[in-house]
Amino acid sequence: MAAVKKEDGSIYVQVEPLKSIVAQTFNLRGCSQKESSRIAMRLSGANLRGHDSHGVIRVPRYADYLKEGIQVANITAEIKTETDILAVIDGKFGFGQTVGEQAVDIGIKKAKANGISIIGLQNAGHLGRIGDWAERAAAAGLISIHMVNVRGSLIVAPFGGIDRRMSTSPFCAGIPMDNDEDPIILDMATSVVAEGKALVALKGGKPLPEDAIITETGEITGDPKPLYGETKQGEFPNPSNGPGAIRAFGNHKGSGLNFLMEMMAGALTGSGCAGTLSEPKRRFCNGMFSMYFSPDAFGHSDDSFISEVRAYVEFLKSSRPTEPGGEVLIPGEKEKKVMAERLQSGLPLAPEAWEDILSTARNSGISQSNIDAMLNGPY
Repeated sequence: MAAVKKEDGSIYVQVEPLKSIVAQTFNLRGCSQKESSRIAMRLSGANLRGHDSHGVIRVPRYADYLKEGIQVANITAEIKTETDILAVIDGKFGFGQTVGEQAVDIGIKKAKANGISIIGLQNAGHLGRIGDWAERAAAAGLISIHMVNVRGSLIVAPFGGIDRRMSTSPFCAGIPMDNDEDPIILDMATSVVAEGKALVALKGGKPLPEDAIITETGEITGDPKPLYGETKQGEFPNPSNGPGAIRAFGNHKGSGLNFLMEMMAGALTGSGCAGTLSEPKRRFCNGMFSMYFSPDAFGHSDDSFISEVRAYVEFLKSSRPTEPGGEVLIPGEKEKKVMAERLQSGLPLAPEAWEDILSTARNSGISQSNIDAMLNGPY
């Protein structure tokens, strides 16, 4: 059986049958087979790396987005402005797993030809785990930097404030290595946690840090409920409904980085910032400002760049750990370890989150017998 309940109450689901259920769910809701497969691959891939906040827990929300027209199936992104090294691309509210990939591939092509490229993506559906895009660039031998904002998502309070004025606004960068080495990927929200981690906690998964949420009265808590407020029977939790907010990480430092994401991914790309006083409720979308660099363009005609990176990694990891038996990790190393574990054990899901996914699949037209067949298939 590909879905097993453990003693701690969690459901562990093997990735391949889960991908089949998710792909068929979106295919039946109007996404092409290729798009449905991309959505399933990237959501489950986030879980494999321990980024449960951007994983399959979002299946019900994506289904709602599709039904409500917030995201649109089968979109081809449109280039609005272009030079040899720059492009501004309109995602036209297509699924981020599709239009994000299209935008990244344009950036890769330009950087491979010219040594550097800058891509502004506007009006994209939820782009998912941004590390996917840095990994895609690294596989092409490119360094990349990605700044992302979420227009229409006011769920983060700025440093020194209580009211929602920001989105979680992630930052990501990737460093390519040799073909037999994993790239180095830094991927993080500029809030204490991504909204999806609050959703995971709300659904009975991993608890939040005790300083993650600020209530409407200014109290600091790890309870995710103030972010969502009351959720009616049959509704999926909506972070826009609660009176509380997520806090920026690192106080003024994280809040400052969050502000920068709004300037670059929101204002500069033309996608728009999270909100304004005159228009606090905007249509939801992601903006992404990306830069791509070829090490060769900086005079690294051999493996001198990778050799220098490798030498610094060795030096950094030689630091004595703070705890006996501990280890100093570089960005992306924890995700690699989690992936190795979860490929064997399956993806841990809270029972409520698993039932939400199954309910969405059934409501899409997949019979329980077909779900059982996929879960018991030859994987």
